[in-house]
Order: sequence, then structure tokens, then C-alpha cells
Amino acid sequence: MDTSATELNFWRKGLDHLPDEIFNSTGLEVLNASENRLTSVSEAIGNLTSLHTLDLGHNQLSDLPESLGRLENLTHYLYLHDNNLTVLRDSLFAGMRRLRYLNISGNRLARLPESLGNLQALEEFHADDNLLGALPASLGKLTALRELHLRNTGLREVPESLRQLTLLNILDLRGNQFVRIPDWLRDLPELVKLDLRWTGLSWKHTPEAQGWMVALSARGCRVLL
Repeated sequence: MDTSATELNFWRKGLDHLPDEIFNSTGLEVLNASENRLTSVSEAIGNLTSLHTLDLGHNQLSDLPESLGRLENLTHYLYLHDNNLTVLRDSLFAGMRRLRYLNISGNRLARLPESLGNLQALEEFHADDNLLGALPASLGKLTALRELHLRNTGLREVPESLRQLTLLNILDLRGNQFVRIPDWLRDLPELVKLDLRWTGLSWKHTPEAQGWMVALSARGCRVLL
């Protein structure tokens, strides 16, 4: 294996672990190890200090190495979709202050760490199909967010902190069981798509709800019920 390579693609290679030689590739910028049988990743991944794109999706990971939090140049893309993760350590997001895309959908996460608020350059966040039930208040610090995907996450309410996401274009809340949706959503100035399908909201048929949904639609926001 060429340890001077800047990009390595192990997509669908049937791997149950990553080759040790990878972790000597200190100039590596892109690593795709998706759709394998990985159950863990070595702490040595913290050696890959030039990495800006990491795809570990569609594996069997139940935990992540703490050293991932040291990858300060992981700026483009972190994809963890479809694994067996139940916990994300606070330390995971300690150094990723410039990360722009994060996908943790399709896991078994019961909570998100408050350190998520460190990702202040994040523009797109996918946390669909988890067991969250609630969101950390620190999510409101992600003021660069343009897309927030929270489908089927067991949410009962939309946290007040989300009203700080004034650049948000897309908010996907499908498949949650809300009692009501806060009317301040209509004040998010850049919102162009609000997805409320399969939420079982009787509230959405009230005059109050209809009023602000009509207001959103009138300014060009697509509201899906």
C-alpha cells in the first residue's frame, strides 16, 4: 500500500479491520472505508492529521476511538451512518471546529453530547433514525447550519435553541410525535423547506397552525404535512 497516497478507497472490500499501514499515511486526506464489516477502529487513526474526509458508514461500529477528536483538519465530511453506535463521547467533537458535514443517522444513539456545539462551521447535520427523544441546547450554537435532518428520532418538542439557526434552509422533522410546533419557526428567515409528515399532529389543523403555515408558504417555504 502506498503510504504517500492522499486518498484511499476501501469501499466494499470485506474488511473486518483497517490495515495497520494506513495509520502511517500522515499525508492522507480522504479515507473511505464504508460498507465493510468493521466493528472498531484503532486509536491510531488520530495519526492521520491531514484527513479532511472520513467515511465509516455502513459498518458494525459500536464505539469510536477517542483520538478522532484530535483530527482538527477533518473539515469536509464525517459519515457514520448505519452503524451500531449507542454513545458519542463528548471528546469526539473536541477538535472538529471546522467540520462542515456530519451524518450519524441509522444508529442507536439515545443522546447527543453537549460538545456538538463545538461544530460551529457545520452546515449539514443528519441524525435521522436514532432514539434521541431530546436534543442538547448546544445545538443552537451551530449557527452556520443550513440543513438539519431529525427524522424518526423520538422527539416530543422542538427545542427553543433552534430559533438561533437563522441560516437554516431545510428542517426535516418527519416521523416524530410532537404535541405542537412552536410558531417561531415561521421567523427563521432562510427556511425554504419544513417537513412535518407522519408527526400525528392534530394541532396542525387548528387556525393558529394554519395561519403561520400559510405565512411560511407565502414567502416561498415549502411546508410538507
